[in-house]
Amino acid sequence: MAAQLRGAIAAAGWAQNPAADPRTAQESMAILKPLYTQGRTDLPLGRLLEGHVDATQIVQRYGNEAQIGGLRQALAGGAMLGVWNAALPDEPLLLEQGLLNGGKSYASGAGVLTHALVTAQEAGGTRLILIDLADTPPVIDRSWWRMTGMQRSETHQVRWSNAVIEAAGQIGDANVYATEPFFSGGALRFVAVHAGGIAGLCDRTRDHLVATGRADDPFQTARLAELFWLADTAASFVRRAAVAFFETDGEERLARVAAARMAVAQAAERAIDIAQNAVGLAGHFVDHPLAAMITDLSVYLRQPAPDAQRLRVGRAVKDGLLVPAL
Repeated sequence: MAAQLRGAIAAAGWAQNPAADPRTAQESMAILKPLYTQGRTDLPLGRLLEGHVDATQIVQRYGNEAQIGGLRQALAGGAMLGVWNAALPDEPLLLEQGLLNGGKSYASGAGVLTHALVTAQEAGGTRLILIDLADTPPVIDRSWWRMTGMQRSETHQVRWSNAVIEAAGQIGDANVYATEPFFSGGALRFVAVHAGGIAGLCDRTRDHLVATGRADDPFQTARLAELFWLADTAASFVRRAAVAFFETDGEERLARVAAARMAVAQAAERAIDIAQNAVGLAGHFVDHPLAAMITDLSVYLRQPAPDAQRLRVGRAVKDGLLVPAL
């Protein structure tokens, strides 16, 4: 997995210096397209690549000159980053007097990444810490991640005990992690991976039907047509949200990201249903190319607070911020 992720990072053009905060929609798509492409072929790798981009952008956005320079040097040496933010129940990650104690849950890439950007609580609020995992390794609990999909994302629970954290590893001021519009707007990265997963469902379903001589059946042809429409619609929502992020301001652009997240999730759920009906029982064999894509996407779609995104979009429509237009 580490070699695959390193290869994916290099293939995406981020081996030396990943883009930080693009100022045009074209530059934004230069980030989102490789995420989409990776999701189309391998969703667990897409998840890790998305986390690598997220962590790199955060350090470049809030780090000082020395920290950014150190990051670039690490990336040139093949560093693989991720963001670990989810709290571990009853064991919050605390930074007190330069010592790190506690843990994180949903730590994707644990045991694979070289660096993790974690959020830790301190007296002044929430602190971002970039941890070299070779120098400051956590204890990894691999028994917890027993899921029907996304097993290969190596998403585990991690813990530190009295780990020494130098000031050089603390990124930005307290509480910068949740700064908007980047915190909510950053969801567009994983939405791009999800959209790639829908395209992957279309690819694998088509390949199966063609290989088994069933693609000309009119019912199957209709299913392929709908799969294309769903995949293309999802990609369109990602593109439009990327453009809107730089052409709009305030709540409108965050609502457009939320709308894209909702639309892509609904398209994905419908596409999974169509792909399963098209391929039938064969798609449930564990070695079938469709099986992993379906289970991985089903798990990956379960992002936090989906109802809050729907309410954000509804409020924006009420306030006249989102208006349908061609």
